[in-house]
Amino acid sequence: MIYALGVLIFAVGILVSVCLHEAGHLLTAKRFGMKATHYFAGFGPTLWSVRRGETEYGVKAIPAGGFVKIVGMTPLEELDPADQERAFWRFPLWQRTIVLVSGSATHFLLALVIFYFAAITTGLPNPAAQTFDPRAATPVIGQVTDCVVQKYQLVNGDLRACRATDPAGPAKVAGLRNGDRIVAIGGTPVPTYGDVVDTVRASRPGPVDVVYIRDGARHTATVDLVSSQRPKVDDPTGKLSTVSAMGVQVRFPRTILHSSAIGGVGAATDYTGFNITQTFKALASFPSKIPNLIDAIGGQKRDTNGPISVVGASRVGGEAAQQKLPIVFLTLLGGLNVFIGIFNLFPLLPLDGGHVAIAWYERARSWLAARRGLADPGRVDYNKLLPLTYLVILLFGGLTVLTLTADIVNPISIRQ
Repeated sequence: MIYALGVLIFAVGILVSVCLHEAGHLLTAKRFGMKATHYFAGFGPTLWSVRRGETEYGVKAIPAGGFVKIVGMTPLEELDPADQERAFWRFPLWQRTIVLVSGSATHFLLALVIFYFAAITTGLPNPAAQTFDPRAATPVIGQVTDCVVQKYQLVNGDLRACRATDPAGPAKVAGLRNGDRIVAIGGTPVPTYGDVVDTVRASRPGPVDVVYIRDGARHTATVDLVSSQRPKVDDPTGKLSTVSAMGVQVRFPRTILHSSAIGGVGAATDYTGFNITQTFKALASFPSKIPNLIDAIGGQKRDTNGPISVVGASRVGGEAAQQKLPIVFLTLLGGLNVFIGIFNLFPLLPLDGGHVAIAWYERARSWLAARRGLADPGRVDYNKLLPLTYLVILLFGGLTVLTLTADIVNPISIRQ
């Protein structure tokens, strides 16, 4: 029951965000005096509608988005002579640009609101933790261990707990503490934690001088290294080797950051920027994810970092509600809004970004013609762009069907 409710709430959240997208177009168009004749949630047959002034508002049968009809968006549209002066294309370029990008702007604003709410309630994931590379980290001790587990053994993915037969942690015995920054080991500088690991492992068991900084002061301790078995660094086979150990762990950044009402503004802004960066990275890697998507439909393991449809995202939202993980629910919904906002700005028809690109291209072409003393070439011939537009629709439609199929037969789960 909770799962189904979570799926429903998430799906409604997506639908509301899309309707707000169209509301952004509608409100800015009306503000500038353009004529908007229709504003509908959904597609297909009309279930309900009402006319207010010159605009018909309503709900259609298929809840897969929404649309707003602004008169004169393209030259292909036949206009009533009475509407000529209020046609979209007659308005200044800056006003048309605002109307076109206002849809995406609502997604970014909505993402900010969602992330702000998360920041002051559930907390937000720490971007530094998501991109954290222990080997590249500053060699600050996060934990001085009580012992060194000499025979490598994992329990639930972690190194087993200390036993009475394990030797005491050399670093702890030598007096090192959490928060100390290691500077050198045996005379070898260690600028990163990776250097600490490599230097210790390459050293012989026995005493070695460790230089560290505590409270701004430089200290030296003699640490009696002990031998242990560990997997080789960057060896995917997991082959064990006998190396030296000193009993320290790197300081990992906090995974969740909580904020005050005021601090939440900055946290939400930063996390929105992080999502924008991650979205561009995901889009750049999308072609390489398609083979796995096809394999997943055939039953192979699904890439949890691969593309996901609205249906798949809603299912994950339902799981998050079921497992009482509101932070996953909120950040996924906010991140999806960031993705939609960016995607709609791509300079391809029929996306909003395609209309923006054409509007600015027309202005640039007219300016160049005027500079050369030539006649204004006028508006772009949309008929010539129709084949490309249909190709874009076909391509995006095919990818949507592909991800939708994968999310039905082999869905991504947060339990994976």
